[in-house]
Amino acid sequence: MPSNSSNKKFPRVIIIGAGFGGIEVAKKLKNKEVDVLLLDRNNFHTFQPLMYQVATGTLSADSISFPVRKMFKGQDNFHFRLADVKSVDNDAKIVRTDVGDFDYDYLIVATGATTNFFGNQQITKYALPMKNIQEALNIRSYVLQNLEEAVRIENPADRKANLNFVIVGGGPTGVELSGAIAEIKNNVLEKDYPELKKSEMSVYLVEGLPKVLANLSEKSSKDSEKYLKDLGVEVLLNVQVTGYDGNSITFADGRSIETKTVIWGAGVAGQYPNGFKKEIIQRGNRIQTDDQCRVIDMPGVYAIGDVSAFITEDLPRGLPGVAPVAQQQGAYVAKHILQTMSNQPTEKFNYFDKGSMATVGRNKAVVDMGKIHFNGFFGWMTWMFVHLMSIYGFRNKLITFVNWSIKFFTKNSGVRLIFHKYDEPTPEEEQAETAQ
Repeated sequence: MPSNSSNKKFPRVIIIGAGFGGIEVAKKLKNKEVDVLLLDRNNFHTFQPLMYQVATGTLSADSISFPVRKMFKGQDNFHFRLADVKSVDNDAKIVRTDVGDFDYDYLIVATGATTNFFGNQQITKYALPMKNIQEALNIRSYVLQNLEEAVRIENPADRKANLNFVIVGGGPTGVELSGAIAEIKNNVLEKDYPELKKSEMSVYLVEGLPKVLANLSEKSSKDSEKYLKDLGVEVLLNVQVTGYDGNSITFADGRSIETKTVIWGAGVAGQYPNGFKKEIIQRGNRIQTDDQCRVIDMPGVYAIGDVSAFITEDLPRGLPGVAPVAQQQGAYVAKHILQTMSNQPTEKFNYFDKGSMATVGRNKAVVDMGKIHFNGFFGWMTWMFVHLMSIYGFRNKLITFVNWSIKFFTKNSGVRLIFHKYDEPTPEEEQAETAQ
């Protein structure tokens, strides 16, 4: 068991963050002559691509989470500390946390991203983000709470806001989430809530660009939009959100939608501890690195995944914020550290794009693999296989497969439980804060 100060028998590599990138670094350093210390505020890794299924009740939270310590139980040079990292002092080579300070020789920042509300305080207060397990559970509870409240309202006109669900952001998260909520409307609503009618519930997907899934092929974008409309989702393109007060969301063209539920998936921003100069923080609150994932002007420090701004002449906008990028950078950085330790030459990082995919409800998905595109049921089977194989733990794979199978045949499975009510801020609370 290591102390906060390394024993210097081997160089200490500290990894901040147990996401895809951080986990990959630690795995690739197994049995190497380094002391690996992983720090995270949670003791588990989350398979984020399936977070939306937790939010909509298809899967339980523990189906997509896996204990970090169990993941590395056979790796002797690995250690974990449950810690909230406060700052980095690269001059002293120290990471400061709420459980003490840890010295390092090499540091990997793999802290991921949080929701970007683009400075709109009103939307920040009232909209629901979905970047971690707790936020996904908040969405699940609040969606069900609104359905329960709608049942108690006798006048259909008065329960309109409870039955309008607005998802902002037409990327994979928004598309998959809106499709899943539309399936609740189509397959669950009248069975679980016979007092309500499908015609009363509406699902909106709002995107500021002229198409959904803008980073996928044109065909995938059009196919996914068609699938969404077939499910009954109202797709609003070229629409900019200007505000949301907890009761009504407003748009730049003057339109508005009365709604109690706005789920925000329109942007992400990197999150990292203190200790990084403002000059190296780029668009999206990301830490700028060179073409070898090294943080600018911070020797021995790397940044990977969503928190990294890997900007080069060939990639002026950086790399996409997807799991394969973080995993490939993690494997690269582990190799880079070992090469640096042995004074071997290093090469720049090159990302290999294996393709992109998104599912749009039951048995519909779009898949891009280079110039190859396929969709529909075969695309959905491909999507399921890739995601199932990527989940950590045999138990999680089995539970997820069983849940998916039951849902496919019954259209009515899921974890529609409210364990903890989500209390959304009310306008009265906002007025009281303003008065103070």
